[in-house]
Amino acid sequence: MMDSGFDRRDFLKVMGWSGAAVALSGCGNTSIEDGKETLVSYVEAVDYQIPGVGVYYNSSCAQCDAGCSINGKVREGRVLKLEGNPASAINRGKMCGLGQAGVQHHYNPDRLREPLLRNGGSGETITWEKAYALISEKLKGVSGEEIAFLSGVVSGHLKVLLGNYLSSLGSKNHFVYEALAPGVVRAANKKAYGVEMPRYNISKAKVVLSFGADFLGAWVSPVHFSQQYAQFRKGVDGQRGVLIQVEPKMTLTGANADRWVPIRPGTEGILALGIINALGIATGDIAAAVKGYDKARVSKETGVPPGHIDKIAAILKLRSPSLVLAGGAAEGYAHGSQNAAAINLLNHVLGNVGKTVEASAAVPFPQMAPAKGNTAALKSLNDGLAEGKYKVLFNYAANPVFTAPGAMKFKDNMAKAGFKVAFAHYMDETALQADLVLPLESALEDWGTQVPEYMAEGAQINILQPLMENVHPNTRSIGDILLALLKQSRAEEYKNYEDFYAYLRSALVQNKAALGGHAMDEDAFWNETLTKGIIKLVGTTAALSGKAGISGLKLPAPAEIDEQYPLQLIPSVNISLRDGRHTNQPWLQESPDPLTTIVWDSWMEIHPKKAAELGIVEGDIVEITSRIGSIKTQAYLFPGIHPDAISVPIGQGHEAMGRYAKGYGVNPLKIMDAVFDRETGELAMHETRVKVSKTGQRVIVVKDESAAGAKQIREKIAGRVYTDNVDLTKEV
Repeated sequence: MMDSGFDRRDFLKVMGWSGAAVALSGCGNTSIEDGKETLVSYVEAVDYQIPGVGVYYNSSCAQCDAGCSINGKVREGRVLKLEGNPASAINRGKMCGLGQAGVQHHYNPDRLREPLLRNGGSGETITWEKAYALISEKLKGVSGEEIAFLSGVVSGHLKVLLGNYLSSLGSKNHFVYEALAPGVVRAANKKAYGVEMPRYNISKAKVVLSFGADFLGAWVSPVHFSQQYAQFRKGVDGQRGVLIQVEPKMTLTGANADRWVPIRPGTEGILALGIINALGIATGDIAAAVKGYDKARVSKETGVPPGHIDKIAAILKLRSPSLVLAGGAAEGYAHGSQNAAAINLLNHVLGNVGKTVEASAAVPFPQMAPAKGNTAALKSLNDGLAEGKYKVLFNYAANPVFTAPGAMKFKDNMAKAGFKVAFAHYMDETALQADLVLPLESALEDWGTQVPEYMAEGAQINILQPLMENVHPNTRSIGDILLALLKQSRAEEYKNYEDFYAYLRSALVQNKAALGGHAMDEDAFWNETLTKGIIKLVGTTAALSGKAGISGLKLPAPAEIDEQYPLQLIPSVNISLRDGRHTNQPWLQESPDPLTTIVWDSWMEIHPKKAAELGIVEGDIVEITSRIGSIKTQAYLFPGIHPDAISVPIGQGHEAMGRYAKGYGVNPLKIMDAVFDRETGELAMHETRVKVSKTGQRVIVVKDESAAGAKQIREKIAGRVYTDNVDLTKEV
């Protein structure tokens, strides 16, 4: 039975089931008691190891936050290959190159192997016992308000333990940070649909109009959307789906679109209102509000010819249902929320809400739901650090010293915290600033549960389990670390859990009745859960809002060109490197950019006409200067970008992190202005103005293509650009 003084409510909170209707299988704990049993990795069972024969285990991908489930091939105790788990509704057995590279992260020679304590200008190897004791010592006399924990997205039982640990310290300062968060779109969706992340049914649409949502590249859940896109191309009611992509810089999705519409950066919302006007089907306040957005005005402000606006409106009227998406290209401005609101309004006017925009399911356990990150959280933390508010700072699954805009001076402000702890896989830029660095297991060695933000159908809890024994024996699971730290202040509540495995198993089997295992005994339920790698649930569904208004929607006219800084900087998202956390995986460095085929470096994309004006040719080393600073990189002439903009991909330019990351390319975030969306406080990624000048140096751009291949790519891109002589209604 439960210990006296430790009631059912406390037990539910510890296990992560509070706030939900649960039917516990019994009180007390599982058969794992006080460490009396020797716990070993599930994959250590030698009975299953036959020389030369592979064994397969289901787990979860941790390379991004999409929540794909994986199937790992293990032979003779070593993981060799990863594939998708067919049972997952999110990825249905498929997997992207980023996920495949998880094996390289696992075996990476630059992974941290021992706890390190700063000793002057170097790191001293210490024991885990000393590390835990040091954290306890540094927390003495520190109030909860003086403790901050910065993390990436966390969910499942890891989020539960983290919340419980911060609660034990009396701290409410959990800052969840995503460098590339769709924070503005989430807020706009909440206003327009009543939920932050509805289900987008691309496969049910006859037309998809995307404003910079790179759903085939790196947006929200690309493996899932890629499969939906394949169905979309097969068509609905005999009509092949038509994709129109509107954005100032071509993405992978734009390259696959029937027509790509280049638009002046920041004017996406104006075009959306112009399309509503051209549709002629809006009524009431909406019709009155868009009356002023006639084709002449919209064309002048966006750079999109009037004929294009007519054609987009015509095909949207002709083919229903459609789907309109707002992505990163539209939200990256001080008025990004206004852009996203205008774009979402199109779905209401077209009657798509409830058809191709549907309510999504959520797990019925709020404590396990993902803590979604944003850039506003980093600004809040940075402001507190600048004021000297925090004496102790923890950092997990984030590298803000690398990803924060240079104008924030995050590295300098982080130094003001008295004691800094980093939980890390590599000695990255943020770990280098820490006083104590604790080495983590890879996702292929770890236990856990994972709840994706975007649910494809129903709801599910993903299971994370080790595929093999630790490559480096002295690394630890973040769950084990948090459990050990919790025992420093709440030993009685957690004494029955020898490690995170014991805690996780107990949490799941105690609630097996609510997880679909009512008729099974504990061992059978646990083994089946690990075998499947997924717990499927009915989930809870919030009703979508069926109405949207125009109140407060006012889009600014494009600003006059700044003669000193005439170009808009677009820090583009590389589908492999994302925010730079994967740059030390050589498979990904070697993977050609799908539109330029450049490898192992950075580059500046500039329109050929603008390049001719500036006298720039391919391979010129150029200096890109903002009000914050400058970077130098090679030029690449690219027709898939608006002449008023240039683009540099994010992810390169590391000063640390490992041999495959350090010293390659440049980091455009370092010259980015700290401008924020006026409504949400999110970082406006596309608001930095720059100028470009030649340095007099030139290199050969290293690409994975022949000259003929380069010509074919340029011709394909040119063929995607929307021209007046194309009739989209006849696209096949």
